[in-house]
This record gives sequence, structure tokens and C-alpha cells, in this order.
Amino acid sequence: MRTTVAALMGAALLTGLVACSGGTDTGSTSSSTPTTTTQAPSVTPVAESALAAPADSGDQPKGITYDVAKVPAGAKLSTGSSVSGGQTVVELKVTGLLPNTKYGSHVHTKPCGAKPADSGPHYQHEKDPVTPSVDPKFANAQNEIWLDLTTDAQGSATSTATVKWEFRASEANSVVIHAAHTSTEHGKAGTAGDRLACLTAAF
Repeated sequence: MRTTVAALMGAALLTGLVACSGGTDTGSTSSSTPTTTTQAPSVTPVAESALAAPADSGDQPKGITYDVAKVPAGAKLSTGSSVSGGQTVVELKVTGLLPNTKYGSHVHTKPCGAKPADSGPHYQHEKDPVTPSVDPKFANAQNEIWLDLTTDAQGSATSTATVKWEFRASEANSVVIHAAHTSTEHGKAGTAGDRLACLTAAF
């Protein structure tokens, strides 16, 4: 009799354990491992704006297009970033640009202004003592934030850059859209053609 009762209790316990598991395990070897550990950290929004032409005077729009033929007014730029363990991730999303088109993009040091050059040079983790910086020792995707992109048929794209450092406070203040993907050629490193648009973004 004791054997029968023990057997019944063991079967009931086993049934309960199977029921608690949900019966939907598709091969996970550890139920204690979070499913989010393999996902990239989500970025925190920094700035977003539809683009407009520069103002004739006074305060400038947050998002500016300097060339409406290549970056139409009303196109939207948004950027965000995340910092973890000394590593920085920056994301740029664009909509309403020309379809199937290559653009360069970088984080710059100053806010957007009425003129394309007002946003200053590229932000650099290790600053090049020579200006403009075209030495690949300084003008590279590990020392700057490069966000080159190619739009889809609807004029949309997303670009992400990851670097092993953090921005210095108050020194990174805009994202600029350029006319071409960024060059890595010596003497031209970091250049990407004309500045077409700008989004003021204080990282």
C-alpha cells in the first residue's frame, strides 16, 4: 500500500512540474536566462524634428535643410543614444529624404545655425590638433560618430554607430546630413561632401 501511495504522489508531483513549465519550451537550456540579454540596448531619444529652411533672423529651427532639392523641407530626422560600460551607441532615423540615395552623416560640435558651417567640426574623442581634420588617425569611425545611410524607396533609413567612449559634456550638439558617404582616403578622411541638413541635438 505504501508503495502505491508513494508512486501516486510521485506521479502527481511530476505532472505538476510539467504543468508549471507551460509546456511551450522550444529548446531553451535555462529558464533563468532573460530573453533580452542578446538584444542591443534601446537608445534614449535626444532630438527629433521636421526640417525647415533657415530663419532669416533670430532663433533657428531645431531641424534645418540647406538644400531642399536633396533634403526636402518637411523631411524628419530623429536621433537617440545610450551609454553603458563606457560604450556609446548613437542612432539616426530619417524619413522623407530622396529615395534610394546615399547620404553621409556625423555628430558635430555646435548647434545648427543659419549657415551650414555653423555646426562646427565633427565631434572627436581624441581631437586632431590640425583643422580641418582629414588625417585618418583622427578622422575615422572609431574616433568620431559616423552615421552614413542609404535610403529605401520611400526615402527612409536608420543608421547606428557604436564607439568605446562617452561624449564629453556639452561638446556634441548636432547631427549633420552630408551629400555623400564618408571618405576614408588619406587627405580626405572624414569628408562627405556638402552639408545638406542639420538637427540640433545635445548629447
